[in-house]
Amino acid sequence: MSRLPQIALLPDGKRLHLQDGPIDLIIEASGSAAEVRAGYEAAARRFTGLLDELCGELVELRQPADPAGCTLKGIVARRMHAAVAPFAAEEFITPMAAVAGSVAEEILGAMLDAARLQRAYVNNGGDIALHLTGGAQFTVGLMDRPDQYGLMRTIAIEPDDPSRGIATSGRHGRSFSFGIADAVTVLARTASQADAAATMIANAVDLPGHPAIVRCPANDLQPDSDLGARLVTRDVGKLREEEVDDALRAGAIRARQLLAAGLIEGAALRLLGETVVVGAKGIGTRALPAFHGSAVETAMHV
Repeated sequence: MSRLPQIALLPDGKRLHLQDGPIDLIIEASGSAAEVRAGYEAAARRFTGLLDELCGELVELRQPADPAGCTLKGIVARRMHAAVAPFAAEEFITPMAAVAGSVAEEILGAMLDAARLQRAYVNNGGDIALHLTGGAQFTVGLMDRPDQYGLMRTIAIEPDDPSRGIATSGRHGRSFSFGIADAVTVLARTASQADAAATMIANAVDLPGHPAIVRCPANDLQPDSDLGARLVTRDVGKLREEEVDDALRAGAIRARQLLAAGLIEGAALRLLGETVVVGAKGIGTRALPAFHGSAVETAMHV
């Protein structure tokens, strides 16, 4: 018997919930009632069968990305590969690093093909694709870490801002991390780009070989992990203030490289109560190492 996704409006009557296996989307659109309805119907149509499309190429999606070319067939699979390809020549990364953002981007694209919307978002577990037109904006909350709720401040994304994707990665998220960041949130031009970049920056927030950091092979925790036997972070013990600075500095250097390359629009990096921000419009930046006690939090959600 074929599996059907769950498709329903949430109790507020404004947001659409789509869920199929590990894919869990919250969608909200603004516009005329007819256009919003058309957008939601398009989202539901495109969502149906999308997980099966990805599963059909899952073996290849879990392999290290080839920076020289892509043999994947599916639209979303190819978007995943395109998002990670800029990193693949020098670092280990698989297309799965961009799966959540790529799915969000695909569903939003289907909505915009079918309806004229003033604004819309597709939130895939905190990896978010955005649409804005003139006069609309998004207020985005910054949180300390993706597995806990604790809104500290907000920023606004305006129509003239280039960012249309938000993603968060770190050791507390849904995926494993090589680094020790509590959360790294990235703004980028697309959700798939933000997803891949957040993974790489979070990996860079690290203190290799530190005795207070507990690591284990990824496939000990999840036998079919795309990371195989590579060590992922499971716990971070007590670190000195300067060690926190060093780890965040390493991540900030990577973020600045991606900013200079045009791969991100900004990033907020969070570790053990400390934050550093790179390039994000509307978030106050403080130079290292003098950023202790910052009120900025990281995991961005609409």
